[in-house]
Amino acid sequence: MQNMKVYKILLLFAAISFCLFAGAYLMEQNQFTGPFLISALVGLAIAVRGYHRFKGFSYSIMILSAVTISLYYPQYFIGIGGFQFKLLIVPLLQIIMFGMGSQMSLSDFVGIIKMPKGVIAGVICQFSIMPIIGISVATLFKFAPEIAAGIVLVGSSPSGMASNVMSFIAKANLALSVTLTAFATLLSPLMTPFLMKVFAGQLIEIDFWNMMTGIFNMVILPICAGLIFNLFSQGFSFKKTQVIQLASFLGVIFLKSVINYFTAAHVISVLLNNYLWDILLFAVAPVMMAFVFKILAKGNKELLDNILSFVSMTGIGLIITIITAAGRDSLLEVGLLLIAACFLHNIFGYSLGYGVSKLLKLKEQDCRTIALEVGMQNGGLASGLALQMGKVATVGLAPAIFGPLMNITGSSLATWWRGRSLKQSK
Repeated sequence: MQNMKVYKILLLFAAISFCLFAGAYLMEQNQFTGPFLISALVGLAIAVRGYHRFKGFSYSIMILSAVTISLYYPQYFIGIGGFQFKLLIVPLLQIIMFGMGSQMSLSDFVGIIKMPKGVIAGVICQFSIMPIIGISVATLFKFAPEIAAGIVLVGSSPSGMASNVMSFIAKANLALSVTLTAFATLLSPLMTPFLMKVFAGQLIEIDFWNMMTGIFNMVILPICAGLIFNLFSQGFSFKKTQVIQLASFLGVIFLKSVINYFTAAHVISVLLNNYLWDILLFAVAPVMMAFVFKILAKGNKELLDNILSFVSMTGIGLIITIITAAGRDSLLEVGLLLIAACFLHNIFGYSLGYGVSKLLKLKEQDCRTIALEVGMQNGGLASGLALQMGKVATVGLAPAIFGPLMNITGSSLATWWRGRSLKQSK
């Protein structure tokens, strides 16, 4: 009861801060609008945690608070000294993907065999509906080429872990959701560069092989590292299954080195050197981390999941904040239009994903799952690719907006579905 009073006080504080912000804005007292708006959003983000129906929005509102801070005070998020904060985007994304991999196993991919119709429908919808909607919306709003390419990049990216959380909340098919995320991520090194080449090739220059290598570095190899960690975190018995899985992960790492050799290096010594470094970073290090985890945390997976969830949520927030600060001027120029475009992109993704699934006569649970998988994309990967292109302040804007927006719409849709039984929906 005492805690509830605190939440109510914070809600009142947020309401007063919003009123003060509106007053300062109308009176053109711009020096006060930032502090008042930031205070209102932070207060609201904490206050809604006291209300069961709305507590799922707390993280999204906190991200919105961070974005607001970076818009008003971008100088604090550009860099310090000679170090540019945008260089943190790829390492943060790799940590997030490692966390994703550590909560997966090869059994997640077995679902492809168990649920072939749902998986095939979901993957085809995701890699067709979203890029087509992306280029359509970008053309409709007549954005500058690099801004438009960012919208297409979001649509060409695979789904992320957020869709799995929303599927759980919505009482959808969680097993199908996890399998779709895993399979779409596995296909992303090929499909994302291909779709960007097809739909955004006339907007900006797309280096297919460089983008493929970037996805391997930012997503596939960190996930492999997480899978290796998960494989050995419960024991070091080196069973036959462990050896086979480890060999397959090492093969994936070698595949990336081979691609890099034929597209960039062309020197066998460079190939071997890169492979050894990747083995050290993405195979040996995870095994050592698993050994330390086994000793210090006694194999407590719940503790590990909580830590990785916190790190992932913080990492996503930092990535969005850094990109917002870097692209502040462009965002202020096209801000409302870009938000509207991302909203349409997101909503059409849910709607068409669900509609196509219904036409295919899939179960209601599967329809909900595919809708969420199609509508919710891996904004972190899109941001990392924008940085790799050297266009994080333009191409990276759509992913920075799409991320928080999809969490708000996704949690709203999932909560609404949760309140409706499967029979009612049918």
